[in-house]
Amino acid sequence: MKKNQVDIVTMGCSKNLVDSELLMRQFEANGYHCVHDSKQPTGEIAVINTCGFIESAKEESINTILEFAQAKEEGRLKQLYVMGCLSQRYKDELEREIPQVDKFYGKFNYKNLLNDLGMGIIASCNGSRSITTPPHYAYLKISEGCDRSCAYCAIPLITGKHISRKKEDILQEVHNLVAQGVKEFQIIAQELTYYGVDLDGKRQIATLIDDIAQVKGVAWIRLHYAYPNQFPVELLDVIRRRDNICKYLDIALQHISDHILTRMHRHVSKAQTMELIRRIRASVPGIHLRTTLMVGFPGETEEDFNELMDFVHWARFERMGAFTYSEEDGTYSGEHYEDDVPADVKQRRLDQLMALQQEISAEVEAEKVGQTMKTIIDRKEGNYYIGRTEYCSPEVDPEVLIPATRQLRIGEFYQVRITDSEEFDLYGEIDEQ
Repeated sequence: MKKNQVDIVTMGCSKNLVDSELLMRQFEANGYHCVHDSKQPTGEIAVINTCGFIESAKEESINTILEFAQAKEEGRLKQLYVMGCLSQRYKDELEREIPQVDKFYGKFNYKNLLNDLGMGIIASCNGSRSITTPPHYAYLKISEGCDRSCAYCAIPLITGKHISRKKEDILQEVHNLVAQGVKEFQIIAQELTYYGVDLDGKRQIATLIDDIAQVKGVAWIRLHYAYPNQFPVELLDVIRRRDNICKYLDIALQHISDHILTRMHRHVSKAQTMELIRRIRASVPGIHLRTTLMVGFPGETEEDFNELMDFVHWARFERMGAFTYSEEDGTYSGEHYEDDVPADVKQRRLDQLMALQQEISAEVEAEKVGQTMKTIIDRKEGNYYIGRTEYCSPEVDPEVLIPATRQLRIGEFYQVRITDSEEFDLYGEIDEQ
C-alpha cells in the first residue's frame, strides 16, 4: 500500500473519464500520486467512478466496488469512495448494501471528496485535467445532461437538464490541451447538437466547432453523440469546409420502424431519418457514420426488426454498435410498457443485426485497400504499430496495423498505404513517397 497514492477507476463512457481526469488533477495539485484504472488497489485511497446507464454497466460497476470493498476488508486499502452515475441514482441503496465504502458521491458533487479528506480545491487547477489517454488525443466535453425524454433512457434522470459549457471556457481548455501536446479532440456530449440552446435559444454547435477548428495546433476534431431530431444541417457545411474536422459523425438512431420510434418517444420518423442520412452523405462526401441501434424494445415485432435489418442494409453504416433493451427504473418504458420480448429473441435479433454489420464493415474496409490515408500512431504492440485514420475513433473503431520494420513516433501522423483488410481492421505500410 503506497502512501499518498490514489487509485481512480473509471467505468462507462468517455464523459465519465473527463470527470475522473478533473478529479485526478485536483488530487495531484494536493500532493497525491494518481494511478488510473488499476485492476487492484495499490494506494491508500481508491475512487470508483461508476456507470448507471444499462443493467450490464450497473452490474460491472457494482462488481468493481465489491472487489475493492474486499480489498479494504483485507487491509490492502485504507479508504474507498464511489462517485458517478450509479451512486447519483442509487446512493441510499448502495450505502445500505455496501457499508465498506467510506462515502458515496454523485455525478456533480464528487469534488466534495477533496474537502472531506481535508484538502482544498485548488482554484488555479479548476478546469484542468490529468489526461489518461495517450497524450496526443483527449476527450472534450462541451455540455452535461439531456433535455430529451426518450422512453427507455435513464440518463436525464441521472444527469438532469442539458447545460452547455460557455464557449470561452471550452476554447480555453482547447488552447491548454494543445499546449500540453494534444492534437486530436473527440468532442463529446450527451446530446452534441443541442449545444447552446440553453444559452440563448439557438443551436450553436456549428459555430463552436468552427471556432475550435481555428485553434492553432488542432489537427483533428471528431464529433460524437448527435441526435437526428432537428439536426443542425449547418454543421455539415463546417465539417466539409474545415480540413481538420474529420469526416466522421456519431449519431445514435436506435431504430427505424415508425411504430418503435413512436413508442421510444424519439420525435423523428423513418422518412425524416432516411432523408437526413441522404443529406449528410451528399453534403460531406466520404463521411463515415457511426450509429447505435437497439433491439428488443417493448412491442418490437418481427416485422419491426426486419424493417431495421432492411434499413441497415440500405444505410451501410461504416460504424455501428447495437445492444438489447433492458428495463430501467423510473423511465417511461419501465413504468408503462411490459418488457415483452423474450431474452432469447432479443439475443437472436442482436446476433443477426451484428452479423449483417460485420459483412458491411468488411466491404467498407476492403474498399480502402490501395488507398493512402493520413494515419496517427497510437501505440506499438508486438511487431506492429497501431494507428487510426480520420474515420476511426479511439477504442471503438477499426485500427490500422503497420509492421514495425522502421521506427515510428507515437502521436505523429504518417501517410499509410492500405495493403489489406479484415472485418474491423486494416493493414498498411508507410508510404515513402
